Amino acid sequence: MQNLDFSPLLRSTVGFDRLFNSLDSLVGQEAKAYPPYNIELLGDDVWQVSVALAGFSPEDILVETKENSLTIKGAKETTTKEETREFLHRGIAERSFELRFQLGDYVEVSKATLENGLLNIELKREVPESKKARKIAIETGDSKKKKLKSEEVN
Repeated sequence: MQNLDFSPLLRSTVGFDRLFNSLDSLVGQEAKAYPPYNIELLGDDVWQVSVALAGFSPEDILVETKENSLTIKGAKETTTKEETREFLHRGIAERSFELRFQLGDYVEVSKATLENGLLNIELKREVPESKKARKIAIETGDSKKKKLKSEEVN
């Protein structure tokens, strides 16, 4: 696979660091097939990531968010009891894994549940009030004159 170098573009741009970091991480990332997952839109600014984790307990799973990234890691502890087991067919993979998802601005994890072998992570975008659009009232020149006259009377 060919490696791309974004450093010349970084020298000539300002404020696009996150974009180039995202592109850089996508170039080196292969398609992840294990464990299988779904990303579902539940409503306006609400999503759910469901990961199939048969055989994993909550103690085997780590869900982390840092900056605009969601990381899900799983590692099953091998015990001596499991080492002596003999399988005729082993179709349930319990190997270690790591999934990474890039999150949009102001997207936070609201909850995570493990039920029936599915890890469900609910994500919600909560834009701060200071970043939301607000309507500005427009005054006319007449309204300023009326204000001044009412202040003079008082």
